[in-house]
Amino acid sequence: MADPETLLYKKSHVLYGLELARSAISKKSQAVVVEGYTDVMAAHLSGVDTAVASCGTAFGDDHARLLQRLMGNHDAFHGEVIFTFDGDEAGQAAALKVFAGDQNFVTQTYVAIEPTGLDPCDLRLQRGEAAVRELVARRVPLYRFVMNNLLKQHDLDRADGRVAALRAAAPLVASIRDTALVSGYARELAGLLGMEIDEVRAEVMRAAAKSRRRPALSGPTTAAPESLAEPEGPPALPLLPTSSDRLLTTERQTAKLLIQNPDLFPDAWDGLTTADFTHPAYAAVFTAVEKAAVELGGARVTADTKWVHRVSEACEADEIRSLMASLAVEPLPVHGEVTTRYVVANSAALQLLTVMRTIAALKSKLQRTNPVEEQHKYNQMFSQLVVLEARRKALHTRSIGADD
Repeated sequence: MADPETLLYKKSHVLYGLELARSAISKKSQAVVVEGYTDVMAAHLSGVDTAVASCGTAFGDDHARLLQRLMGNHDAFHGEVIFTFDGDEAGQAAALKVFAGDQNFVTQTYVAIEPTGLDPCDLRLQRGEAAVRELVARRVPLYRFVMNNLLKQHDLDRADGRVAALRAAAPLVASIRDTALVSGYARELAGLLGMEIDEVRAEVMRAAAKSRRRPALSGPTTAAPESLAEPEGPPALPLLPTSSDRLLTTERQTAKLLIQNPDLFPDAWDGLTTADFTHPAYAAVFTAVEKAAVELGGARVTADTKWVHRVSEACEADEIRSLMASLAVEPLPVHGEVTTRYVVANSAALQLLTVMRTIAALKSKLQRTNPVEEQHKYNQMFSQLVVLEARRKALHTRSIGADD
């Protein structure tokens, strides 16, 4: 069997510039992988003497093993392989392929992307050698690059989008080679999504358990490629909510008041909208209430059987009509007579929940916005947050039955 040094010479043609860079790679325990031979020359002329390139083929397992042999089995925190992919879809696909073979490296893997899409050769020609060195210096962990591109596929401004993103990203975190880093990456993911760390950790643990149950594959691999497939959507909510669902208590109480005591609501239903009802069935009941009120043609809404009948007629589905009938006779948790103050407090409590959800979503978006690079956008959102916080305080005051 040939010795390792002979194997190196036999495989040296796999990476362009290897003979020029091999001494520096071994000494610095660093390799910068570029895409073409002109990029290799530009990198070396700019002082990046660890640059190599695959010769017209995608970076694969043979390349990885060759570089790892050159760098030696250094500690994972000493040594690095830096890839300079393009920022387009092809570059993202290449990054995913490299991530799938990340187990071939003991050292850390990084990605260096020029924001304008210039490769090292063009970057040197247009901006000089310092720009090439700066490109390498601005490297980010390969994991983070893959994660950011994965999250971009989801609408993080929506609650269901964040949940879908978590389900897609959790297997990626669970597949991290160094288990000591998993907790930190889970916390980072929680920050990117604007979600509770315990919720993220639980999803990561589920993903890890699922990965362990999969049959072992031959050859070096990670769970990443399979786990990056689009996850199944969340299970559909039942059409009719139950009276025992404590998370929907405020929605149910307000819906009952809309049917049983409509005359006690201030104008325009005290500012309620369908967006305040998170369950589609309660939202449908409110829509029926609005429609029934409009059909009165401006006449005063009164709490009687005619009103209940009008709302029932306005319901667009038998299931919603059945729910409305239940709400019309279900007792309210109040001693004595229902007052306007009680109605307004319930209405304010429901709107308070909406504002709190909006604040949480806006804070999540702020966390994902760079205040330096996107200063105008960041300042706009911060101003919106200030307004929302003021509204939250006012609604809280009303929800406890106090004056504004």
